[in-house]
Amino acid sequence: MKHEFTCRVYYEDTDLAGIVYYANYLKFIERARTEFIRALGVDQTRVKAEQGVVFAVRRVEIDYLVPARFDDLIRVETRLRGLTGARVTLAQDVFRDAEMLAKAEVTLVSLADSGRPVRFPADIRRKLGQILARSPD
Repeated sequence: MKHEFTCRVYYEDTDLAGIVYYANYLKFIERARTEFIRALGVDQTRVKAEQGVVFAVRRVEIDYLVPARFDDLIRVETRLRGLTGARVTLAQDVFRDAEMLAKAEVTLVSLADSGRPVRFPADIRRKLGQILARSPD
């Protein structure tokens, strides 16, 4: 399953050269991940309130290929790559039309209120597992 999130590049996203400041790609892919999780039917606020579990970024590896610029309409494609009891790996690619601008691999972990790793709640693991099983790549 590939999830798509589209957003526009605003002036505030750019640097003095008029291109997207590198750290802002992290914001774009974060928003896309949030929408990916929401599309699964997972309410992160509710999961935290009822089960004391949050998702946190453990690792990000990103390659910047072509710069995005002010007013570009960009699309972030998110795909599930791997899943363990307390960890999920996602591929997130940023495009302008068909041109890939950035490519990221993100590892999320499931944490208890104490900050210690815990298994994802069973319903979330099941939903993610179903996506992974259907994924062609």
